[in-house]
Amino acid sequence: MRISKQWLSEWVAVPDDTADLAERLTMAGLEVDAVEPAAPAFSDVVVGEVTACEPHPDADRLKVCQVNDGSGEPLTVVCGAPNAAVGLKAPFARVGGRLPGDFKIKAAKLRGVKSHGMLCSGKELEFSEDSAGLMTLPADAPVGMDFREWLALDDEVIEVELTPNRSDCLSMAGVAREVGVLTGADVLQPSPPRVAASVESTLPVTLSAPQACPRYCGQVVKDVNVKAATPIWMQERLRRAGIRPLGIVVDITNYVMIELGQPMHAFDLNTLAGGIDVRLARAGETLKLLNDEQVTLDEATLVIADHQKPVALAGVMGGAESAVGDETRDIFLESAFFQPAAMAGRARHYGLHTDASHRFERGVDPQLAPVALQRALSLLLQWAGGEPGPGIDALDESAMPAPSTVRFRPERANAVLGTQISEDEMHDTLTRLGMAPQQVEGAWQIQSPSWRFDIAREVDLIEEVARVHGYNRLPLRRTAAPARIPPESESRVRIDRQRMLLVDRGYQEAITYSFVSAELQTWLDPDATPLALANPLSSDLSVMRTSLWPGLVKAVQHNRNRQQRRVRLFESGLRFRGSLEALEQEPVIAGVITGPVHEAAWTDSERPVDFYDLKGDVEALLELAAPGGEFRFVSAPHPALHPGQSARIERGGEPMGWLGALHPQVLMNLDLDGPVYVFELRQSAFDHRAVPTFQPISRFPAIRRDLAIVVPEAVTAQAALDCIREAAGETLQNVSLFDVYRGPGVSDGFKSLAMGLILQGYSRTLTDHEVDAIVARAVERLAETLGAELRE
Repeated sequence: MRISKQWLSEWVAVPDDTADLAERLTMAGLEVDAVEPAAPAFSDVVVGEVTACEPHPDADRLKVCQVNDGSGEPLTVVCGAPNAAVGLKAPFARVGGRLPGDFKIKAAKLRGVKSHGMLCSGKELEFSEDSAGLMTLPADAPVGMDFREWLALDDEVIEVELTPNRSDCLSMAGVAREVGVLTGADVLQPSPPRVAASVESTLPVTLSAPQACPRYCGQVVKDVNVKAATPIWMQERLRRAGIRPLGIVVDITNYVMIELGQPMHAFDLNTLAGGIDVRLARAGETLKLLNDEQVTLDEATLVIADHQKPVALAGVMGGAESAVGDETRDIFLESAFFQPAAMAGRARHYGLHTDASHRFERGVDPQLAPVALQRALSLLLQWAGGEPGPGIDALDESAMPAPSTVRFRPERANAVLGTQISEDEMHDTLTRLGMAPQQVEGAWQIQSPSWRFDIAREVDLIEEVARVHGYNRLPLRRTAAPARIPPESESRVRIDRQRMLLVDRGYQEAITYSFVSAELQTWLDPDATPLALANPLSSDLSVMRTSLWPGLVKAVQHNRNRQQRRVRLFESGLRFRGSLEALEQEPVIAGVITGPVHEAAWTDSERPVDFYDLKGDVEALLELAAPGGEFRFVSAPHPALHPGQSARIERGGEPMGWLGALHPQVLMNLDLDGPVYVFELRQSAFDHRAVPTFQPISRFPAIRRDLAIVVPEAVTAQAALDCIREAAGETLQNVSLFDVYRGPGVSDGFKSLAMGLILQGYSRTLTDHEVDAIVARAVERLAETLGAELRE
């Protein structure tokens, strides 16, 4: 919500110090995000009037104008704007003045004609993006008056970030009410004059869905001049609120929405057949919206319909066919109350978000609709003319929200807040908030006002007292509690230790949404059925993730689209599997790498990452949990991973995770070039680390023997190492693979594995005979199990 301080001051007396006002609002729960000037810096710009205009003698597109700037002598100005004409009033920058960007105005010759100043467009003053012509000012603009002073541009705009429960502050009236409570100042109460009907034209209104729309107000206005100019002061207030002026009728409805908080809509009366029916859509009905988008409606959507078809998405957006256009003469003004529950998620369901839906989803005062209608009607008649018909107020009292009645105890408020706030201060605060207390036995009885949907319990009223008193004024106290340190198992590897290891290896931590795209989820984990969200934030965040890969891969895509070639990310979090009734929330840690291993350097050529770079990182991570090498990498297919470049990680035969290269089809779907490698590990893999124990160091020398065997290509090095460990027994201290050879001397379909064995005894030095026997057992076991032969 963008608040003009100058406009706000018309409703309530505000502190001169804007920083003080922003601090008070923030401490009252209305967080101020920014304070910025209402207009950019410029000087010596006045209201000018073109008194003469002739073509430039040496340029087809330029005009030579005589401009009255109020100084008494007309000034010659060369202008290229197509709308420059006699009688036009526009901002005029005098010689010596400065425009936004510190652009200084100087006298200059343009094609031989000297120009003394500059007539300005809205873009040159940074009022709008329109640079097609001069900024046209109304005929009553005072010539020669300082432009900033005339439009009160020395104003400040306060941007407030509101929580969803404070929809009552989505208007100038609501914010003024809050400021009045905080400062003790009186607040102007909206009371527009009631406009009497001058014609009999009306429109029947039916509430077919009163549970969603219990109140619908409207009024016919005949012979409206829709081409009338919106007054400059109204355009300025809309601009400062972040709304672009579009035309007198739309501008007035937007103005009333910002002023009072009631969204409104205007229909072209001649496009409506029979009358208005507020109902739920019928399956298969379609509606072309104001943004030219055609939507197919479902039966849960509330619509405004005539007697033939839907004409608007209720509380969201109007239809294109019933929109007010240049040829419209008669309009129907709508001002309604829609239940927040009926509006929740409807705009997002159709991929929309409007100022109206933003307010109706959070709650609009149900008593405001007729007040706002009268305000809009009086503005419309003043600036666009017309003949109003009788007012319509279709109301279903039984479906209107009933105000809540809450029992409040001042002593309980002080006990909860730890304060000594007086009862008089609490009474004044609640009264100014529109919740005047009534004394009952031992407590106060308070009825919530119609504009507050969030007051339901005593703690809600305690919160009101606290925020108006000032969160910064509440006492600071430490909770008295026994210092109980929870036990920490030595056998568990903490998640922060895992994070630090990956950071040390060049990864950066990412935090992604738990909601992901259903399509992306299908690409990366097609075997799992994700839990669909009933009310997704958007179509790209419609299901719960069954893996951390979707979020990480999207992060890679985001970085690659911004020329970041080398990406190394990891994330720890929950993945969600199963149905809602039996949802499994499993903690996992996952990572992704792509691009070169190292940044390019003169000492080394650039090499892209490969499968074994990622495997090395994962092995280092798993070493935290099992230094003895209990984990196994088993070659296995995964639908999201490249065939031949994927492995399942197991511990004691139990799957613990996956790693590998993304499948080429997945890369194509994501428009990613080059290989991308991913891993994911269950946190249960880190729950059973062997607690370090003392191991004596042998005093006797170690003996190394190298062994080269020839095995079929399908045999993994891990299988060979396992066979050797099993056959060699306790004297084998270590065995490692140091060479893999394919080529001359080795048959096709086979490979040579060279491994180094470190043998050492604890009670004596091993003899050559004992070592030979151990190596022979290992060779025999390799031959029996893997069909291996010693390489000649």
